[in-house]
Amino acid sequence: MAVQLKEITVAHSPDADDAFMFYALAKDKLNTHGLKVNQVLKDIQTLNLEALKGTYEVSAISFAAYPLVAHRYLLMPCGASMGFRYGPKVVSRRQLSAEQLKQVRVAIPGKLTTAYLVLQLFQAGLQVVEMPFDQILQAVRAGEVEAGLIIHEGQLTYRESGLSQVVDLGQWWFEQTGLPLPLGGNVIRKDLGADLRRQVTSLLQNAIKYALDHREEALNYAMTYARDLGRDLADRFVGMYVNELTVDYADSGRQALARLFEMAHEKGILSSAVDVEFV
Repeated sequence: MAVQLKEITVAHSPDADDAFMFYALAKDKLNTHGLKVNQVLKDIQTLNLEALKGTYEVSAISFAAYPLVAHRYLLMPCGASMGFRYGPKVVSRRQLSAEQLKQVRVAIPGKLTTAYLVLQLFQAGLQVVEMPFDQILQAVRAGEVEAGLIIHEGQLTYRESGLSQVVDLGQWWFEQTGLPLPLGGNVIRKDLGADLRRQVTSLLQNAIKYALDHREEALNYAMTYARDLGRDLADRFVGMYVNELTVDYADSGRQALARLFEMAHEKGILSSAVDVEFV
């Protein structure tokens, strides 16, 4: 039987793009029709692990984690982060080829992240070390690891650390598929029932539209989560991952997600095919 709630928790990352996306809900800019929306901020790997337990009614997750939570959650057709010819990068202190990557240790932000899934599609058999995403640049710079897989703002700032790009996985993906790279999305628990799922999905979509329509004020709020990015870079980063495909996946986004799971299954990274279910 569907759970009837008057209060839900939405969990997302403490990043500028997610903060921008959820600004309207955080600052009560929308009519929620009596539904109280709480927000919890945790890093994406933690959110992936919490989604395995069904902790939050609504959560941001890496698409790589979706097959593990699909029995409990539906994908919402809004809120996705997709990179069009850009995405997570592998960086190092010296130039490395794809083949040389297999000879060194690579720091990754979690084995459930889509960035790691795509890295495996790019080059199998890597020696990886998991660490918090915001420690990877420093670990590469300090020589603790030879290369690092960077997500979030590090995609724009790695050169300031004197590091070189080995590969931009978003560009590589585009060359393989001609599609945007789907990185993460929002899911909602199936036990909430169809009416509440539709209400919350509409609310989130309206929040994204509000932020895009009121960019300056939403960006002002997002700057508090920009981790030392200047306003211009923060604006650029937000624009990379909150755009038309965030409002709605569109055909290209849905095709891209299906292709991601298809390729991962073909390569044996996923043990079975994935049937994506949307609200």
